[in-house]
Amino acid sequence: MTATPSSDIAIEAIDLVKRFGDFTAVDGISFEVPRGTVLGLLGPNGAGKTTTVRMMTTLSEPTSGTARVAGYDVLKHPDEVRRSMGLTGQAATVDEILTGRENINMIGGLYGIGRKALTARGDQLLEQFSLTDAANKPVKDYSGGMRRRLDLAVSLLAAPPVLFLDEPTTGLDPHARSELWEVLRDLVNDGTTLLLTTQYLEEADQLADDIVVVDHGRIIEHGTALQLKERAGAASLVLTVSRAEDLGAAADVLKRTGHEVHVEEGPRRLTVAADGLGDLTTAAGWLDESGIEVDDLGLARPSLDDVFLSLTGKRTESDEESPS
Repeated sequence: MTATPSSDIAIEAIDLVKRFGDFTAVDGISFEVPRGTVLGLLGPNGAGKTTTVRMMTTLSEPTSGTARVAGYDVLKHPDEVRRSMGLTGQAATVDEILTGRENINMIGGLYGIGRKALTARGDQLLEQFSLTDAANKPVKDYSGGMRRRLDLAVSLLAAPPVLFLDEPTTGLDPHARSELWEVLRDLVNDGTTLLLTTQYLEEADQLADDIVVVDHGRIIEHGTALQLKERAGAASLVLTVSRAEDLGAAADVLKRTGHEVHVEEGPRRLTVAADGLGDLTTAAGWLDESGIEVDDLGLARPSLDDVFLSLTGKRTESDEESPS
């Protein structure tokens, strides 16, 4: 007897725990991912991200707890889970000796896709991932970005509703990473649900509807990128005056906010805590009334890097890899 998929939740972790002897890699992780959205699982090396993904994709059995993918329990219905998802790991798994099209045909055959349907699906994916011109070239001649795109294309052969991406852009240059982001956005727009693990804060900021921050196997924060930034600290009003002689007058104007004003004489920059766009508009009016000319005036919020640093005391790429 198979499970009945739930309506709105595509991925669910339920008190997941994984121990390796005395080492606890994952310690009671729970979260939900609504259908058609992206969850960013953010943390340093060794935080438990990959171990969590392995349990949720039936590659590793939880010590306790469970997970559901597309409504199917990973322990009770692992075959249904595998049929409902795709997985792209940290390293591309395509065969370098084969061409791109041959890789697609090989994996499609393992899925049991018929020849005619596989040809059509392969052509569609090669075009979607901008690989048509390279379809008949050996993968060993592909760039890193092309290999990652082919790896992702292969994982989508069976059109799974759920896709797990474990640090998919590791090792890619900024241009290749940006190209892959565009592909992922298109997938979500078409209804795919993504769980994305990453150490790249910008990646989580760009792609994730919701972010779970993990460290030492536990969830330490959860929310949207904006919510996490707001929790990390107040926004700041940053002003650059046109003339150095106006620094003092501009500082006096900004003191009306009731906050301490930080003045940097070299760059002619002043910074003061702000509650939001209302403070920005008010300050702009005060400066205009005072006749102070400015080169730049804006609102700066904490970055996700600031968020992670405030939560863990370290930056994501700084940790050594633990057995996870």
